[in-house]
Amino acid sequence: MTHEGSFVTRNQYDAIILGGGAAGLMCAAVAGQRGRRVLLLDHASEVGKKILISGGGRCNFTNIHTAPDRYLSANPHFAKSALGRYTAQDFLALVERHRIAWHEKTLGQLFCDGSARQIVAMLLDECAAGQVEIRTGRSIGAIDHADGRYRVDDGSAPALVIATGGPSIPKMGATGFAYDLARRFGLKVVEPRPALVPLTLPPDQALFRELSGVSTDVIARAGKTGFREAALFTHRGLSGPAILQISSYWRHGEPIAIDFLPDHDAHWLTGAKRARPRTTLRKLLGEALPDRLAERLTEQFGLPGELANLPDRKLHEAEQRLSGWPFLPNGTEGFAKAEVTIGGISTAELSSQTMAARKVPGLYAIGEAVDVTGWLGGYNFQWAWASGWAAGQML
Repeated sequence: MTHEGSFVTRNQYDAIILGGGAAGLMCAAVAGQRGRRVLLLDHASEVGKKILISGGGRCNFTNIHTAPDRYLSANPHFAKSALGRYTAQDFLALVERHRIAWHEKTLGQLFCDGSARQIVAMLLDECAAGQVEIRTGRSIGAIDHADGRYRVDDGSAPALVIATGGPSIPKMGATGFAYDLARRFGLKVVEPRPALVPLTLPPDQALFRELSGVSTDVIARAGKTGFREAALFTHRGLSGPAILQISSYWRHGEPIAIDFLPDHDAHWLTGAKRARPRTTLRKLLGEALPDRLAERLTEQFGLPGELANLPDRKLHEAEQRLSGWPFLPNGTEGFAKAEVTIGGISTAELSSQTMAARKVPGLYAIGEAVDVTGWLGGYNFQWAWASGWAAGQML
């Protein structure tokens, strides 16, 4: 064999995967262990950087309540196939096979007992078992497609997987590269926007900014969707799990509503007037809410004095306001603070079974690059594992 021939053989792969995040590593491991020759490229100095910072460094690696209705997409049915074939239990079995200790937190969230580095190490071990070639610190230059092969870096393959994620958390190196590449190959992109992100409030609601650091259990609603978790007041607006969740459903110009007392019935104040006529609204709110918040809400109502001296009509108005306090955010804290991206490569362009592009042979898209976005709490990692597994089965 000539020297030129050996160069071609050495640099020919069955698949090239762009992106060493959760989806890319999973896809590479699955394909490699099926006997495929896989090259994985990542521009960062090490793979799995978003995994390492997730869950406060302990990686909320999946959620046992994973179901397709906990994902947002222009096609709400798209995620069903991959999620149904590679489940949270499947990934948990992999974690346990690697003897990684884990625990369940609230709402089905699973975390490492130790460090997120254990998940990255596990994925690298799985890639090594499949003899995957990993190159980091590689800025991906020209990508050519001719004669049924994709040429990237100095390798070529009949299959190319876009696993470079979305533009959320740019300080980690995230960009819109996946969308640019998809458009280059003629794939439509659903307009991306920040998701799982704090909301900002305009100056006329600045009085709540003065509560920065105060957190309380609420139900946050946007339209017909609601989440019960903690909300946190910040110097810029609203954050905390309930707000991050509802941000995925919020659209600019729309209000959100906060139920500050989710455990109280609709007539709790008028009931309290009968049972405790000598008490005050301030005292009642102070029994249920953080002191600073109770003080501020009481000021807003302008209802001083004992309940016995307050008309039922005014108390009923207060009940309604406290169960659906309106806020009109003027924006979000953007991709810099967003945990994930809503939108991305249109699911109409992809097979839900294989994650392959319908019109471009050998091209695949997985993970956050695709227009599938999960709730907070491990759902987006499960989509990464499931979509990566689905594509890895086909390479």
